[in-house]
Amino acid sequence: MAIMMRTAVIAFAALLVWPQGALAQMNVLISGGFSGAYERLLPEFERTSGIKVKTGSGASQGDGPQTIGAQLARGVAADVVILSREGLDGLIAANRIAAGTDVDLAEVGIGIAVKAGSAKPDLRDVEAIKQALLGAKLVAVPASTSGIWLTSDLFPRLGIAQRINVKVSPRGAGAAAMVAAGEAELAVLPVSEVLHATGVELAGVFPAEIQFIQTFSAAVTAGSSEMQAGKRLIEFLSSARAAEAIRSSGLEPRAASR
Repeated sequence: MAIMMRTAVIAFAALLVWPQGALAQMNVLISGGFSGAYERLLPEFERTSGIKVKTGSGASQGDGPQTIGAQLARGVAADVVILSREGLDGLIAANRIAAGTDVDLAEVGIGIAVKAGSAKPDLRDVEAIKQALLGAKLVAVPASTSGIWLTSDLFPRLGIAQRINVKVSPRGAGAAAMVAAGEAELAVLPVSEVLHATGVELAGVFPAEIQFIQTFSAAVTAGSSEMQAGKRLIEFLSSARAAEAIRSSGLEPRAASR
């Protein structure tokens, strides 16, 4: 009996000193733009918080079944979502986000990817970029936020919407993979996704007059059973401690709560 009592006391004491949230486990759904930074930062968060995280992925926007919104709608478990601000605003409008938990983490511009080791096109100004896009046999773009802007705004504005040979991939990773495989000559997508992809290189970024600065944001989902763990993750990703990893992944930290 004495041994049993002593064991129980030790176990109770261990629970008292164990890091808060050590027994928590939560699910995250993330889009491609912030994935490079997230993958660098997650091991430190799990180690220092004791919280275990299971990560799934999906597109920020679009009509496909693997968008984050579509996954949430069919019941895929997620306590935290990380995606473009445009995509997150759609989830907020659909009442899928816990009020007041959304935080802007980082922002990034659009760049052009080429196959690793291949010649880089002239991208010195808007006209050069226009000619590079028109001259490419095939240009790959994602179906999500940046691709929506490219096909609905920029390409028509440049007068090339009907002349450019574009193939839309469900994800930015897919657009980069098309270039790496030689299926497409160029891919246009967030710089952070280019740097995170294998088999491609960043040829250049769009100048300010045609640039699209995309913000990636995080929030806790409505009805999450791990609300506090989710808030801790978002706090960590938006902290000064995370800034270096975010910058080295091609993004600029923002962390502006809304």
